[in-house]
Amino acid sequence: MATIAPTIGDSASMSSREKLRTVMTRLWPSVVVYSVLLMVAIVSLKIPNAKDYVGADNDDGMRLVEVRDFLNGQGWFDLMQYRMGLGTGTLMHWSRLIDLPIATLIRLFGVFLPHERAEAFALAVWPLALIVPSFWGMGLAGRRIGGVLGMHLSLGLGAFLLVTSNRFLPGSIDHHNVQFALAAIMTAMLLDEDNRPLSYATAAFAAALAIAIGAETMPFVAAVCLVVALAWAWDGEPFAPAAKAFGLTLALSISVFFFGTVPPRLYAAVTCDNLSLGYYSLSAIGGGLLLFAAAFTSRASRVVRFVVLAGVGAAVLGSVIVIAPQCLHNPLADLDPMLIELWLDYVTEAQSIFGANHQDPYTIGFFYATGLFAIAVCVFRLVYRDRVRVHLILLFLLAVSWGIAVVQIRGSMFSNLLAVFPLTLLMIDMRRISNGDSENVAAAFCYISTVLLSVAAVWGLAGGFLSTRMDNNTAAETTAAKDKPSCSSRDVISPLADLPPGLVVAPSDVGVSILRFTGNRILSAPYHRNQGGMLTEMHIGLAPPQEAEAFLRGTGVSVLAFCADNPQTRQIAKIKPDGLYAQLDKGNVPAYLQALPRSEGSPVQFFRYVPTGL
Repeated sequence: MATIAPTIGDSASMSSREKLRTVMTRLWPSVVVYSVLLMVAIVSLKIPNAKDYVGADNDDGMRLVEVRDFLNGQGWFDLMQYRMGLGTGTLMHWSRLIDLPIATLIRLFGVFLPHERAEAFALAVWPLALIVPSFWGMGLAGRRIGGVLGMHLSLGLGAFLLVTSNRFLPGSIDHHNVQFALAAIMTAMLLDEDNRPLSYATAAFAAALAIAIGAETMPFVAAVCLVVALAWAWDGEPFAPAAKAFGLTLALSISVFFFGTVPPRLYAAVTCDNLSLGYYSLSAIGGGLLLFAAAFTSRASRVVRFVVLAGVGAAVLGSVIVIAPQCLHNPLADLDPMLIELWLDYVTEAQSIFGANHQDPYTIGFFYATGLFAIAVCVFRLVYRDRVRVHLILLFLLAVSWGIAVVQIRGSMFSNLLAVFPLTLLMIDMRRISNGDSENVAAAFCYISTVLLSVAAVWGLAGGFLSTRMDNNTAAETTAAKDKPSCSSRDVISPLADLPPGLVVAPSDVGVSILRFTGNRILSAPYHRNQGGMLTEMHIGLAPPQEAEAFLRGTGVSVLAFCADNPQTRQIAKIKPDGLYAQLDKGNVPAYLQALPRSEGSPVQFFRYVPTGL
């Protein structure tokens, strides 16, 4: 019996391993395992050093303010931020479709926890939960193009991509993580080589939801729609069910989101930074015309189908020119030149490749190298006619996303995502070649190099290493900056909470924190729809003290927050040495400003505005 027991144990152990191996060939178990492991890694890396339960981005704080207003009774269709900007407030361009699940989580946790802790739990759970749909899209895409190995490689590369992104950290409640997940799902649906209608209906629903959430994805969604339309024109009847499913679902879904999120009073309004009549008409008309074209002309010749598709394109373009011609250019192009110079040029995600190279050339590799490598791989594959359809779809989506990233660095999130799939196929081939000749050092080196070059984080680490080598003071400066109190931290802002609510003028980067931590109104916050408030705050800082008082009196300011360490404040003081901010920095305080008590070490000095003559 002593010799039999190990055999039974070995058999049981082998059986368990076989079961595990079998389970990990399936999509959902693999997605769950990778998601849980990544969640544990992110929490382990983030929580021990966390100083706040809200993400570091201003948009995270602003989203929480919007959610709080919603929970406190502000209407579903009422997106006004009444405490921001001039006059009665600023109409925000964000969607309640993101506010709703976050608010629901806060209410759910609020049943068991105090309010602030319920907020903290909700803000931690939401971005981590979005890892699951992101991985589902990436894993499905990898499986469809590369089988089980392709699925695991895509999930592995996805894990490196998400762990280095700040959009899936606890507290990151802006909409960019949702957009990432939707882009992954749309890509996976387009890579269904069986052209199942359900896949294309899912892609259309994800496209409509992406439009409803934020206009940043419009170029990517347009590229997805064009891929479907061209596939129908080329394939004809075999592709007709997929094209009809896509067109019908897109038209219906965008209609549901439009009438479900846009207030009736704005049905006829056209805005280019969110879902409005412009994007609704473009999507509904395009989806409807594709549906009719696929229903009635799929059996026609390929030439006729392309002529019909050209007609559909002309109709869509015509509708845009008639209904929303202003949306054919970048909405941010209409910003006041002063805002571009003093604000937009310093917003990282709005930088072009040239601006990013000027500010920090060592990050260029992280944002652009992997996408460029993937584009080169797709071109090479197409030249040799290898998996033409797959690589043609990926090349087109990659080229659009990478091109957007050249103009605005935020597009790199999508190009790095799309790069995963052609590079997954390349790694599969390089692995096969290396395993086929295990003693071939060159083949092994090429395989390892391919893996490393396919990970954006590797490019980022290389850039960080070069940056450290080129500037020995970088690490010390970074540590000092982290230890220094922030102008927008809770402790720094807290003195305002003890004052009667009023209008506070502060740098735009500080404004969101004032909204979050106090009941005051703010003049300026970093949002393009708040141009009037931002410009007024800048003019206050630029104007000589006597002229600055006219701005303060005219806008009804009660408190001025001066933060000498704020980059925008420093820039304003440098531009106008005789302006109010420059004078305050020198210690020259005009009589109409009364300094309020300042806690030791605080980088912000608050001044109460007392009109002269009172």
